[in-house]
Amino acid sequence: MKILLVKPWPRLATVRGLQRFLRLEPLELGYLAAATPAQHTVRILDLRLSYSPRRAFTHALSALKPDLVGFTAYTHEASRVKELAVLTKRNLPSAFVVVGGHHATLVPEDLDIPAIDAIVRGEGCRPFGALVTALDRGAEGTGIPGVLRTGIAYDAAAAAGLPPPFDPASLPAPRRDLWDARDYYAVWVTENPSPGQPLFPAVALARTSYGCSMKCSFCVVPLLSGGKHRPRPVEAVAAEIASLGVGHVYFCDDETFLDQRFAWDLAESLARQGVRKRYFAWTRANTVNRSPELFRRWRQIGLDAVFIGFEFPTDAQLRGVAKGATVAANERALSTLRGMGVAVHAAFMLRPEETRESFEVLRAYVRDLPPVQCSLTICTPSPGTPDYAALKPRIWVPNPYDLHDAMHPLTPTRLPLKEFAALYARQAAEGIDAPFPERSRGRSGR
Repeated sequence: MKILLVKPWPRLATVRGLQRFLRLEPLELGYLAAATPAQHTVRILDLRLSYSPRRAFTHALSALKPDLVGFTAYTHEASRVKELAVLTKRNLPSAFVVVGGHHATLVPEDLDIPAIDAIVRGEGCRPFGALVTALDRGAEGTGIPGVLRTGIAYDAAAAAGLPPPFDPASLPAPRRDLWDARDYYAVWVTENPSPGQPLFPAVALARTSYGCSMKCSFCVVPLLSGGKHRPRPVEAVAAEIASLGVGHVYFCDDETFLDQRFAWDLAESLARQGVRKRYFAWTRANTVNRSPELFRRWRQIGLDAVFIGFEFPTDAQLRGVAKGATVAANERALSTLRGMGVAVHAAFMLRPEETRESFEVLRAYVRDLPPVQCSLTICTPSPGTPDYAALKPRIWVPNPYDLHDAMHPLTPTRLPLKEFAALYARQAAEGIDAPFPERSRGRSGR
């Protein structure tokens, strides 16, 4: 079989703008390609790289004439993927179209359309490989765990539950030979940049684990993983990192250091092999505070920066989303990391019910932080979470999935929308300027 795996291009200008600073490898498609039996021909098409993505897609269909076309999609990309599925059937009516990814896992009913033949849910390697094998034998691909057929065969009862957690030790090494590593990058922030340090180095994605054991009410990851965090085998991760052809690694785990024994062992394995890379990871303030020596060790082997969800400037707001952290814990982690030379990206969230006063509280808090890279999003719970269930009756847009980029309020705002947006824009701009106190004072008039 000839198989075309497709990464869609974003439909939202907000996401397209972010790609000027961050465009990461289509790692999920690399895993699917690795899970495909070797006798099949696989090509990966990343439409984010094209100036004319529709033309590039139709050209790929014409040139390859794939038997199977697979798409991956986050929630905000669902409409785009449905559009591409229709385009596939128009050009190649006999092609089998399958969709997987985050949205397919959480809202499979949204993808039950005539142009899509099957939906893969959860971690896709095993079900996708089994589906390819079944289709190659001439079977219809029904009865495969993790795969839903669409149309009259759609199993609503199976779709109602979440797929079971999986063992990350079963992940194959991703097929990185199917893309050019030079096409992927991230703006690289460090606490003490050296002269000539590249601002946009080539960056590889690496995955060390699956799931999270925290209970944040806006996040679906603990629900998908059964409330557990499962690391991959240390030596498999270390070997993958050692084999990367670029010098900067972005860990795409929900929390890279949650299993401290694993994180220690991985650091030591990389050090023993003499692997010299630069690293960026996501972590939690509580993890930093619980094991500062772990982060000191990672700093020694190349950890440059971490992402920490500060989320809100008050303890009451943090308790409201079951974050399991405090403002004091966030600040202590920030101080600890900066003290050892690790830069911090502090992420904050807004809610539609923000008032002028709460905007000012956040503004004052960010202003008084030590130099730190800040970003600001709007709290957008994942479908399937308690927070999403609570807000769903108040959603005010026809298709909320189209605006599911954590930058649009999905429910009515307490303030007039234009005022909310203006205050949001001001705070976002000041957050970007936060590492530069003099420039921040000049912009705000203080």
